[in-house]
Amino acid sequence: MRILHILDHSLPLHSGYTFRTLSLLKEQRALGWETFHLTSEKQAGCTVSEETIEGWHFYRTPPHSGLQSKLPLLNQVAVMKGLERRLHEVIEKTQPDILHAHSPVLDALPALKVGRQYRIPVVYEVRAFWEDAAVDHGTTKEGSLRYRLTRALDTLAFRQVDAITTICEGLRRDIVERGIAGDKITVIPNAVDIARFPLGGPPDPDLQKQLGLADAQVLGFIGSFYAYEGLSLLLEALPQILTTLPRARILLVGGGPQEKTLKTLAQRLNIADKVVFAGRVPHQDVHRYYDLIDVLVYPRLSMRLTELVTPLKPLEAMAQGKSFIASDVGGHKELIHHEKTGLLFEAGNPRDLTRAVHRLLTDPTLQHDLTLAGRAFVETERTWQNSVRRYQSLYERLLAHHP
Repeated sequence: MRILHILDHSLPLHSGYTFRTLSLLKEQRALGWETFHLTSEKQAGCTVSEETIEGWHFYRTPPHSGLQSKLPLLNQVAVMKGLERRLHEVIEKTQPDILHAHSPVLDALPALKVGRQYRIPVVYEVRAFWEDAAVDHGTTKEGSLRYRLTRALDTLAFRQVDAITTICEGLRRDIVERGIAGDKITVIPNAVDIARFPLGGPPDPDLQKQLGLADAQVLGFIGSFYAYEGLSLLLEALPQILTTLPRARILLVGGGPQEKTLKTLAQRLNIADKVVFAGRVPHQDVHRYYDLIDVLVYPRLSMRLTELVTPLKPLEAMAQGKSFIASDVGGHKELIHHEKTGLLFEAGNPRDLTRAVHRLLTDPTLQHDLTLAGRAFVETERTWQNSVRRYQSLYERLLAHHP
């Protein structure tokens, strides 16, 4: 079986999108399938037509230029036209059996048009609704023309593609509510590579000393600093946490749009000396920072994006045997069994977050039980091997209808 994956971006860019892609590709290759990989011109800073990175070969789409590239909406049309042209070239070279387009709809619509011309079935994988992400990033507003247009294009693609996959039940429900038949949609949930996330080890004393955390109870977050992650709520809760847990410290590893805002907030709350911004770290060193953290905190705020979409971070925490606290948004509740694999608190409520932190940091038995149950959950239900196996019957069904 030969599958051409059509992607928004890939390596060398590091993101949750990239890591999911690589996990899918590895397991599909393990099943004996041939995979090919084409990125749109959204692959930032790319000027070559093909390249191999970390052993993975990618076909690239050259960026367009001219007046159209500078005009709103028209520049997105140009992105799709460029991808459409490149698809013809790559299909002639790779002769795929299936076109597998991944979010956003700018990838799905060109795949649909070209797939029909070559009579190749098209799968559209929805990882998030990009109009909701754009609301959080401040590039559009809910209900705006751009928001409604993006949503309408997605719905059009849902109706026309041969099959839809998505990462969670929240997104599946939303698609069904648009009038799409439920049996057209397959959930391929986020998962983890157990081998890549071994159980955590003891903290590195040199790194503890370097970051000023040698005698601390560490609350941590590792990832991108977006507004929807709710990290400001964690900082706002810290003064109250310190009244009962004076050794508590916050370790934030990563970076992103909210970094400056968070540093300013720490100064305003007079907790700057209790919050460590470690910055971005090499991927191979991330485990050293996980080992410093006593309790991971995922305080996502409630909005459409977080209510519908499941994140990877809690699964990674479970895989490493780390205890964690998460807000009770829909995306978390789909992954986390409260008081069994993690603790949930009321989203947006710093007092409830404080109570959860105090409970977990003062109850080692609860921490132990949560970590054991979390590791067992990912080992039995959330490995990439189990998730990717769900593609097999879907692909085979499509090929049976498209000989």
